[in-house]
Amino acid sequence: MTRRIDHELIEGLVPEGATVLDLACGEGDLLDKLITRKHVHGSGVEIDQSAVEKCVARGLSVFHGDLDAGLADFSDQSHDIVILSLSLQQLRRPRMIVREMVRVGRLAIVSFPNFAHWIPRAYLALRGRMPMSRDLPYQWWDTPNIHLCTITDFRSLCRAEGLCIEHTFYLASLDKDPPARLAVPNLTARIAVFAVSRC
Repeated sequence: MTRRIDHELIEGLVPEGATVLDLACGEGDLLDKLITRKHVHGSGVEIDQSAVEKCVARGLSVFHGDLDAGLADFSDQSHDIVILSLSLQQLRRPRMIVREMVRVGRLAIVSFPNFAHWIPRAYLALRGRMPMSRDLPYQWWDTPNIHLCTITDFRSLCRAEGLCIEHTFYLASLDKDPPARLAVPNLTARIAVFAVSRC
């Protein structure tokens, strides 16, 4: 299995035995790791029915649901941690889901590709076309990424929503340890991981 540094960083933010809700959990890789390694009481929400079935086959408690409809089935502060990993940019209502995450959980962990990274910037400037890379492997007409976000944008959203940023990690790659310090992260980080809470 390929090493996922973002998953390792998220795991490090999750306390032993916490209650965890993993949104857009896919086939449950992160959720399964957290249950196995951190003994969390975990559940997930996923829109892809085939992915939900694979999660259930693995013994995971995952429900079929559309995040753009909100999290009305979950009560206030019902979870210690709510996670949204690399899916924020695919939602129609990203601000609403961040608001819902901090309502349902005491800590919200959000990771996303940073669209202000220098490679997409250079691609657009030099080629005049929407960027494609290993992080952005889609043509503009079939991309699931509908709300392109940068580190600076997400920090602005946190301010607008009255959220405190508890932890940040900036990655140059999903499979390499983060540098001790990444200069100008909005320009040099490919992936950002934020842990936020209500102030």
